[in-house]
Amino acid sequence: MPSSEKADQLRARKGCAPISALTAYDYPTARLLDEAGIDLLLVGDSLGMVVLGFPDTTHVTLDHMIHHTAAVARGAKNALILGDLPIHTYPDPATALVSASKLVDAGAEAVKLEGGVGQAEKVATIVEAGIPVIGHLGMLPQRVKEEGGYKKKGKTDDETQEILKGALALQAAGVSAIVLESVLPKATRLLTDHLDVPTIGIGCGQGNCDGEIAVITDIIGSYPWFVPPFATPRADVAGEITKAVKGYLDALTG
Repeated sequence: MPSSEKADQLRARKGCAPISALTAYDYPTARLLDEAGIDLLLVGDSLGMVVLGFPDTTHVTLDHMIHHTAAVARGAKNALILGDLPIHTYPDPATALVSASKLVDAGAEAVKLEGGVGQAEKVATIVEAGIPVIGHLGMLPQRVKEEGGYKKKGKTDDETQEILKGALALQAAGVSAIVLESVLPKATRLLTDHLDVPTIGIGCGQGNCDGEIAVITDIIGSYPWFVPPFATPRADVAGEITKAVKGYLDALTG
């Protein structure tokens, strides 16, 4: 199915069945998630932390994203493959289009960037070139250093209205959906109700968006050193790995 058709189908899910979305960074994970029926696979710049061992996403480069996007694309056949544009790769519309095109060449079927009103022209440029775009508002991980940490958004009416202003600008520019991260539930509900495109929440409370995205390492328990307070681990892969390795060592020495 052409990527634009997948993006159109995603956009049409507004107010309908919930959109399922998980991060994926490699071939086997992508294949397993795709075969399980996940709607959207995000090759997120969160790979900087949970795969590459960086302290935050600001160390991720376009080359990193291209490498991992290509691996995911080899594993997924049905889900929409969404590639993150990493920090410093979309300072202006022309550069944003070049970066987006490189992710598409690697196998992405849509791209995601962070920010609102100031990104609308960049979104429009990418969309006009035939590449679907998904926005990202609320807590913006690429601005963690500027903001001095990861902070909840939508705490005041003014802050909520500012997010809504950005969301409407992105919607007018042609995004297929908008990720809302760490926005308080009441504000998230308002944003979802005011937008014509689907919202996909992360850390926004259950049922406040048209879909929910989770980091795969959080839900399978493969990164035990940090689990966000809003995450719900559903397995203990780290524990199983440790047990398997100890079994190997016992057999080797015993």
